[in-house]
Amino acid sequence: MASFDIVSKVDPQTLENAVNTAQKELQTRYDLRDTKGGMELNKKDNTILLSSENSMRVKALEDILLGRIVKQGIDGTALDFSAEEQASGALVKKLIKVRAGVDKEAGRKITKAIKDAKVKVEVQMQDDQMRVSAKKIDDLQAAIAVLRRTDIGQPLQFVNMKS
Repeated sequence: MASFDIVSKVDPQTLENAVNTAQKELQTRYDLRDTKGGMELNKKDNTILLSSENSMRVKALEDILLGRIVKQGIDGTALDFSAEEQASGALVKKLIKVRAGVDKEAGRKITKAIKDAKVKVEVQMQDDQMRVSAKKIDDLQAAIAVLRRTDIGQPLQFVNMKS
């Protein structure tokens, strides 16, 4: 039986390069030159902390970060900007999570998209990835085509294709 896995990963080195490049741009931008705070990557928790004096500058930091991440080849949907800004002392802080793994909500969307397309495959959730299997490779390729056209809300990679 042919199969492949659906995963959602961000290369940690590429992410670190994007954050470092964004930090360098922050130091050279005239409008943000004297900004207190900045951006910090926490590799352990897979988060990025943005901090500045006001929410307008935090939004500018978000824009710089997103631009650098896209230029490094990382899909912008890999970042979760939904966290609210928090005032702590004189700084406004915002925590951005880097999505890793296919979560349950995305798994439901993937399963629904494949079933709606009536592709003859089986989909199974396995921890933070999904296994898609079928009798024919053509059915697997049809499932991949359906998922590439569907907006799941996070970047997907298709790995471990076995025939």
